[in-house]
Amino acid sequence: MDLQRSLLIGAIAVLSFMLLTEWVAFKDERESSRLPDTTRILNSDASSDQEMPTAPALSEAAGEDDIPTAPTLDQASQDVPATTTDSGNIIQVHTDSLQVAIDLNGGDIIELALPRHLANIDDPNSAFVLLEQNERRIYVAQSGLIGQDGIDSNGRALFTASAERFEMTDSDDKLAVDLLWQGDNDVKVTKRFTFTRGDYLVNVDYLIENGSDTRWQANLFGQIKRDSTVAPSASASGMGMQPFLGAALTQPEERFTKFTFEDMAEEPFKAQLPAGWIAMLQHYFLSAWVPNQEQSHTYSTRVTRSGFNIAGFTSPAITLDPGQNGQVGAGFWAGPKDQYRLKEISPYLDLVVDYGWLWWIAQPLFWLLTKMYALVGNWGGAIILLTLLVKAAFFKLSATSYKSMARMRKVQPKMLEIREMYADDKQKQSQAMMDLYRKEKVNPMGGCLPILVQMPVFIALYWVLMESVELRHAPFALWINDLSVMDPYFVLPILMGASMWFMQKLNPPPTDPMQAKIMQWLPIVFTFFFLWFPAGLVLYWVVNNLLSMAQQYVITRQIEKGDIA
Repeated sequence: MDLQRSLLIGAIAVLSFMLLTEWVAFKDERESSRLPDTTRILNSDASSDQEMPTAPALSEAAGEDDIPTAPTLDQASQDVPATTTDSGNIIQVHTDSLQVAIDLNGGDIIELALPRHLANIDDPNSAFVLLEQNERRIYVAQSGLIGQDGIDSNGRALFTASAERFEMTDSDDKLAVDLLWQGDNDVKVTKRFTFTRGDYLVNVDYLIENGSDTRWQANLFGQIKRDSTVAPSASASGMGMQPFLGAALTQPEERFTKFTFEDMAEEPFKAQLPAGWIAMLQHYFLSAWVPNQEQSHTYSTRVTRSGFNIAGFTSPAITLDPGQNGQVGAGFWAGPKDQYRLKEISPYLDLVVDYGWLWWIAQPLFWLLTKMYALVGNWGGAIILLTLLVKAAFFKLSATSYKSMARMRKVQPKMLEIREMYADDKQKQSQAMMDLYRKEKVNPMGGCLPILVQMPVFIALYWVLMESVELRHAPFALWINDLSVMDPYFVLPILMGASMWFMQKLNPPPTDPMQAKIMQWLPIVFTFFFLWFPAGLVLYWVVNNLLSMAQQYVITRQIEKGDIA
């Protein structure tokens, strides 16, 4: 019995530390949410007669070492000055899935919002902004042609466009936006952005016409540049588990490799890899470049002298003889971590939904969760059904645990007698306890081991509920209109605490007075910390507690009546 209590107290200590970590994360999130906001480009009125807004000058929004040099493997990440120019006009592109601002100076995506994912659930017009370039944050997607004849080698190419605003109509499945560049040597380059209805993947292609009398050669690069600002959505967490913030890529020996911003600063990465992708990750969302999957590319991560974190790729050179035309391009994803769609785009891109080392348990759980959602059409209902399935899978194992605890409760008076009889002789007390366990067929570890076996499943399920973008702004019922944030009225945490208190009453109380007092306070302590947990996680915990309480109550009564041995 002492060993069981010691294990329980140890588990409580670890869990308390995780809960404290969650509290600290919550405070950091609240502080970061107070950062001053700025007027965004995509919020401007496109129909206004006012002059189109311009982006900050390149020297203000970027460091001098942003753009990579041409691609030999030993030189691909060297820093060279990029000529700064006055920023050109910005064009806007609106589809059903994306709202994009593109700077004609370089053709970079300097702002990108997701109208299907709200920044504020109470404001249906507040599209979540993933990429932005303003006084608060720099997070942009850059691409260009560098190298021998690259139009971005000595400063960013200045494009022209046929309109200031492009919009996908209801009858369009695709929208192509062309940016034009004309060189002095009869070389023409069209940078084409192709948007698809219902998708977050943008194809970025360069169509080159070599009208000169010499051979033309350049390399495509694509990169994601951002500062280290942590957006509120990136700091959300549960159970002390922090969602990853940083870069990631895939390579042959490792399907999924992550780089924190600290990693990128201390040890820049550079390697030539087949196919692949490179991404910037945060909670629920990501941006990723996916170049030609039939070629090898030079992938790199680094931190510039200006302090920007850069993750990108450089492709092999494209060479065009005089009079020859050619095309080179890559895909750019900017949107939610939709693992099934990401898996279609490139191998292992779906692993950006990071379930940690328990992914082999979490993946089937997420699959079950989506099936339950398809059945009931409500993510809260899906969580309840999934909890029922998990509980059913461990029904017999849980029954073994509850039987052991019920037997311990039954022999509790005899245990107290032994403690009083041998209060001054711990050795005789322990021997008498062991004799009692053998006589009553009680295993003091019987209530602990089955719970430990189930813990990996419970932790994996926590990761699934925390990492799934599908639960963001997902309503449940009544006052719960977002399962990814805390219960606004704290009803679920209070129910969780109450269920925990009732479950304690079904268990044998600790014989040690100090342990008994600690156990009595646990429901209150847990309720306090669960106040700030996402409602989806608390819902799972409440349902699991209620099911456990019902099962334990029935088994305890059966043993007390002698119906089961």
